[in-house]
Amino acid sequence: MGSRIIYYLVILPIALLPYPFLYLFSDFAFLILYDLLGYRKKVVFENIKNSFPEKTIEEQGLIMKRFYKHFCDIIVESLKGFVLSEEELRKRFTIVNSELANNYFKQGKDVVFVGGHYNNWEILAQGVNLELQHKIVGIYKPLSNKYFNHKMKKSREKYGMLLCPTRKTKAFLERDLGKPKGTIFAIDQSPGNPNKSYWMPFLNQDTPVLFGAEKYATKYNSPVIFCTINKVKRGHYEGVLKLICDVPQETEYGYITEKNTKMLEKDIVENPEFWLWTHRRWKHKRNKPE
Repeated sequence: MGSRIIYYLVILPIALLPYPFLYLFSDFAFLILYDLLGYRKKVVFENIKNSFPEKTIEEQGLIMKRFYKHFCDIIVESLKGFVLSEEELRKRFTIVNSELANNYFKQGKDVVFVGGHYNNWEILAQGVNLELQHKIVGIYKPLSNKYFNHKMKKSREKYGMLLCPTRKTKAFLERDLGKPKGTIFAIDQSPGNPNKSYWMPFLNQDTPVLFGAEKYATKYNSPVIFCTINKVKRGHYEGVLKLICDVPQETEYGYITEKNTKMLEKDIVENPEFWLWTHRRWKHKRNKPE
């Protein structure tokens, strides 16, 4: 009951605001989260400091401040997604080189898409199925709150994407959806079991990386495409597709995982304020052999 009240009395009124007022709310939220509450500032600063040890404290602090401004925009833009029309969505998100993926669709091939929590991943989730010919499937971890999980799932799926819980990935990828599918894997989350992860350097730290994208791409020999999201201006984004490999079964173990992680790392180094720094990405440490 409480979740329903929050949705209808808080979330929807914010989502229905015109964009100029929405961003005034974002600016206000920045003052609350950054200056008043200091929401996860210790985690954020520690992550940035360890990722950019060559930068001064002042430079690290500036990245943090810019991140929180962008983070508040992402929050309000994600809320807007609950009521965003298809017409407005098409104005605010496009994929500039969709033909890279669509050529595989014409060949009848499934594709694996990889990307991170960089810029506005929620607008990509809503708009990607409008931009590509594949049937898009997003692998996701359901929210613990069933009401908000239902609302989030409904919002992401309203323009054609299908969401698949992580525990059902294998069964879902073997389903016939009536046409070639493109499956999206987020690659920058902290894995539940670090012992089954692929360890590699990422942002100057020894990092366990999710291996699912490479595992399934290799099993089904599906081409792998990295998708980066550029921020054109406030509230407007574009996706850019980059081919990682055409025939995964011809690659060496770890090649796909290393390449997609390094592509994400390059984006973060170029514009660090656009990555999601609030999560405890490096909470796991590699087990040392005795």
